[in-house]
Amino acid sequence: MSIGRIALILVGLVHCGLVHAQQGSAASIRGAGATLPATIYTSWGQGFAKERSIPVAFQAVGSGEGVKRIIAREVDFGASDAAVSREEIKRNNLFQFPTVVGGIVPVVSFRPGGSGQLRLTGTVLADIFAGRITEWNDPRIAELNPGSDLPKVAITRIVREDNSGTTAAFTSYLSMVNDNWSRSIASGNTVSWPGTVTKARGNDGVVEALKGARGAITYVSLDRIARDKLNPVLLENRQGKFVAPSEAGLKAAVKASAMNLTADEYASLLNMPGSTTWPITQATFVLVDRAPKTAASVSQTLSFFYWAFMKGDDIITNTGFVPLPTAMQARITGRFKEEIKPQDGGPLQFMK
Repeated sequence: MSIGRIALILVGLVHCGLVHAQQGSAASIRGAGATLPATIYTSWGQGFAKERSIPVAFQAVGSGEGVKRIIAREVDFGASDAAVSREEIKRNNLFQFPTVVGGIVPVVSFRPGGSGQLRLTGTVLADIFAGRITEWNDPRIAELNPGSDLPKVAITRIVREDNSGTTAAFTSYLSMVNDNWSRSIASGNTVSWPGTVTKARGNDGVVEALKGARGAITYVSLDRIARDKLNPVLLENRQGKFVAPSEAGLKAAVKASAMNLTADEYASLLNMPGSTTWPITQATFVLVDRAPKTAASVSQTLSFFYWAFMKGDDIITNTGFVPLPTAMQARITGRFKEEIKPQDGGPLQFMK
């Protein structure tokens, strides 16, 4: 057992005690929000329900909607791929923490003849999504793909219609690597896409639209590549290396980031240095009520995420996601007790 895992156990012991009060019959835990981690939350929920007999219901309705629902206290937790600002967290009396790390991947509806995988730089990718490059056989794309038989068709851009944290991370990356994008379009859960684009809701929607389109490009979470047999782009990273999306690339990005080096939970994982890093790496976040009416009402939700940190890492393996560093998991668990203050003054009971 790693030192970080032992620390996670000790944190739980200190904050929760060894004896847990009975809370009566368990109600389901309700969550809603980000589509990127939906498969992980569902898998964690199945494991948690099997062990604890407490069902977890998660609706993948998009980050923006998830934030709205937790602000309205319509769910037990909201999920957002983009970290909600400290100002909004304070204004709505919420507690936010990262849960898992994923990747966002540009994918195309074709395989170029010759090399088999399309190569793009971040700058060219941004100009494609800005509508500045409109044909797949454009000289700038051809230069990056010598010997490839690029289709002589117009580029169809497929983007998210919903309020999406995936879009926020993707456009933040494009803003980092392309000054024109940063000045004219910027980043956000929704952006004003120049020209004519095809819009679809959620990861499911853009994947479905991609499969039915000729010469199309979109962006999806890494876990969808194998599941839907998609064609990922080889993307140039900060070191000038063209890399394929992989869990190893996500881990390399986390290792190089302030999230790992200084335990900064808000640290960006985008465009990290390193020869193997995947450039569009993103932590995803959960929000809960910082001042719930009762300790019992929030303890069940916290127990789910404590269980996920203790036992969920193995579930993540080979899914297109990677866990947070165990030291950060332990730090987050410690923050549960320090920062969440139930109105009834009762103790938080989240470790079992």
